Amino acid sequence: MTVILFSLCVTYIAAQVGAEIAQRLKMPAVVGEIAAGAIIGPFALGWAQKSEPLEVLAEIGAVLLLFSVGLETKLGDLKKVGAVAGMVGVAGVIFPFVLGASWAHFSGFAWNKALFVAAAFVATSAGITARVLKDLGALGRIESRVILGAAVIDDILAMLLLGVVSALQGGQGVNFASLAWVLVQALGFVIIIALVGTRLMRKQSSLLDAPINPLSPLTLCLAGCLVLAACAAYIGLAAIIGAFLAGMVAAESKQRHALEEQIIPIMAFIVPFFFILTGMQVDVRALGNTSALIMLLVVTVLAIIGKLVGCGLGALKLGPRSAAIVGTGMVPRGEVGIIVAALGKSAGVFNDTVYAIIIAMSLLTSIIAPPVLAALLAKTPEPLTDVPPDDTDESLLLSVDESGHK
Repeated sequence: MTVILFSLCVTYIAAQVGAEIAQRLKMPAVVGEIAAGAIIGPFALGWAQKSEPLEVLAEIGAVLLLFSVGLETKLGDLKKVGAVAGMVGVAGVIFPFVLGASWAHFSGFAWNKALFVAAAFVATSAGITARVLKDLGALGRIESRVILGAAVIDDILAMLLLGVVSALQGGQGVNFASLAWVLVQALGFVIIIALVGTRLMRKQSSLLDAPINPLSPLTLCLAGCLVLAACAAYIGLAAIIGAFLAGMVAAESKQRHALEEQIIPIMAFIVPFFFILTGMQVDVRALGNTSALIMLLVVTVLAIIGKLVGCGLGALKLGPRSAAIVGTGMVPRGEVGIIVAALGKSAGVFNDTVYAIIIAMSLLTSIIAPPVLAALLAKTPEPLTDVPPDDTDESLLLSVDESGHK
């Protein structure tokens, strides 16, 4: 127990120091936390090691982060950008996948393995972008809602792609019936929770105050967050998608603002573990030669271009600068790329160098995108098409949400 506590102490303090330095350098705190993880991790100073307690705290941190983001995102707001988010999500999968597969194949991979490499280019890390948007107070912007909606679509499509490319590795055919069932489950889960859950919460949020415990709204919503996160993981979605949906349901409650304030101190402790663990997972020793570094540069540039072009084109109707914000917000791969890399290594698709390059690309996109996103948001006024502020008459908002017009 002493060793575990000491390790958690080192990682938490390092995260705080990294965040402080990053913010003093006018960069988002998440950049400093990821960099701190890389510095103290097993492949650099060796002050901290990846461990089961740290992984558990990191997973809980990611879940709570997306729950808090959901708390600031109402279903009615997402409905207004649904078509754009759909185009961003689809284009943001197609472009990076084609670029990644092309690069891998022309680098010597057989097509079946090249498609597996390309899967690491696809899914956006909602956790990293959400943290930046939240820290900047930008979750109410129309671009932020497009990014969050597209990230859900992105995750579903990435899950299906991973199922296809995994099936191709052993030479067996793709079971399209099984993939169709997975798609039905994922879409059904998202739609039912988003539509039915939010409607029930609007009508029955007073039940959150029924228990004697004065913090019962928070404890009940957190319990619901864990339930939906577990359900999402069970059907193959990222757990954070379930957590985001739980937050979106809680956002329809009368206790919404109290919940937002009460969860802040919990997040201040838990969330940094997610980002510092992300930084701890890159082995810089595998990148110790010129050819590996050139390959990393090419892969990272392709990964950034794929999202910027694909997602930017999908969001072009919002205007060029807003499209650039959306494209940049979809760039981080984070833990998603790392998961694909780990699966590829265990399946014998990647050697140690390619594995390290894909992980490093995932982390570099997560470090490069946040400061650029912050700069773009700082220079861009909020679009006139944004939603009314929270103090707008509640009955008016509900009538709009129910019927689609006044």
